[in-house]
Amino acid sequence: MTPRRVLVAWMRWSVILALVTAALLSLRGDSTDQAHVALTMLLVVLGGSVAGGRPLGFTLAALCVLLINYFFQSPFDFFTVSKPLDWIVLLNFLATAFVTTELFARATQQAAAAEARASEVEALSHLGAESLQYATAEQALEAIAVLVQHAVGADACTIIPRETRGAGVDGRSTPDDVEREASRRAVEAGRPMLLNADNVLTAYSRPELEHHSSIVISARLLALPLRAQERIIGVLVVRGEAPLVLDAPRRRLIAALGYYAALAIERTRLMSEAAQAAALREAQRAKDGVFAAVSHDLRTPLTTIKVLAQSGASRGEPSSIAIVEQADRLARMVADLLELSMLRTGASSRQLELNTAEDLVGAALRQAEGMLNGRRINVQIDFDSPALVGRFDFVHTLRIIGNLLDNALRHTPEGGVVELRAERYDRWLLFSVSDRGAGVASDERDRIFEAFYRPADATPDGGHAGLGLSIARSLADLQGGSVSYKVREGGGSIFELRLPAADVDEMTASDIGTADMS
Repeated sequence: MTPRRVLVAWMRWSVILALVTAALLSLRGDSTDQAHVALTMLLVVLGGSVAGGRPLGFTLAALCVLLINYFFQSPFDFFTVSKPLDWIVLLNFLATAFVTTELFARATQQAAAAEARASEVEALSHLGAESLQYATAEQALEAIAVLVQHAVGADACTIIPRETRGAGVDGRSTPDDVEREASRRAVEAGRPMLLNADNVLTAYSRPELEHHSSIVISARLLALPLRAQERIIGVLVVRGEAPLVLDAPRRRLIAALGYYAALAIERTRLMSEAAQAAALREAQRAKDGVFAAVSHDLRTPLTTIKVLAQSGASRGEPSSIAIVEQADRLARMVADLLELSMLRTGASSRQLELNTAEDLVGAALRQAEGMLNGRRINVQIDFDSPALVGRFDFVHTLRIIGNLLDNALRHTPEGGVVELRAERYDRWLLFSVSDRGAGVASDERDRIFEAFYRPADATPDGGHAGLGLSIARSLADLQGGSVSYKVREGGGSIFELRLPAADVDEMTASDIGTADMS
């Protein structure tokens, strides 16, 4: 209630009390009963309580007691009480008036609170409708700002994401220095900042703003930090030319709307990241397509070059042997590129069949004979464990073991030994390739499986494009397995391949025949 309305209520009911007293005085006589007077004046007290609240009601009650005692209790026109029962009349009237005034005041407060809550619910439901009707998060954010402005009677409302603090949501409205400073301090302190009439910024805690109904704050500006999962992601700034009266209902409403504003900011960020991820995926898909096309087209000229070089070598031309070697090297790189592209684009197929570890290890050893160059491969197969049978793609898995052996042999000095072990571990077939090389630095262990990754100390022309481990992991993932790295005790590296194992009783006659033919 405004001060003007309070003053008008006091004047009006003071006049009404005077008129009622005059009317009762005109009827005063021996037949006048105090009960009639008390009930009439009690009505005046009730009316004043409804119009002006507790202060006016209690004041009218006290005045009525004095008027009853002075004008309507004998002896008349004196502030004296001649009969003990008159004291009871006065005390009963005062108690009844005070209790009734208090009940009316509480009922009025409850009605106002209910109306405020209804307004909050209406505003929140309106906010939900406003947010849902917009296609983009940016439009929803602007709608929330307008709704907050109208809900609290502010002249302006700005929602500023933290990443672009200092600019409006649409990039066109820039907060002035006061808003910028209030926003900065709100983010740094993690607490709401209010600017009072003296242009002094004060920090408040959220409980003070949201729960203390007795506090009524007058502020020209409110900067509310917006949170998402305990992270401050933006600021809600509400400002008015005249001081804003922020009572408890309005503060609760601002806090609730601030929650929706935080959701809108987070939605904007997630949509932006999703769009960037989609663009990256599309760019990666296009790059893989180029890789596949170029790799496929390079096969024909490489084959021609190798055939011509082999013809020259048969005629005794010394340079032809080097050309054959380099053509083979390029062919391996092209094959790796083509396979990686097929894996990334989902064009690589798999044929999961029952196969034995012994067959796979034997094929891998035959394939690695040309890569030994004075090194040895020590094979250990655990025959004490259950039958080493798994359901996997034989060709893909042979490529994985081959890549792991190639990597281990390249990091093993001449005369060294690489260990290849096969065993059954729970529901997995476990193949491990171990070497005594320099190992992998701790900061590079998560990157060695990335395509085209080469350590900083790698030989510039090592004959490899850094695709072997990436292809091995991708082929393992394609079969429901995994490839991992761990440090070997005493120095060196261990690469482990896990594939789903199978029990012998799962094998049918056709499976056994297929496994034997492999």
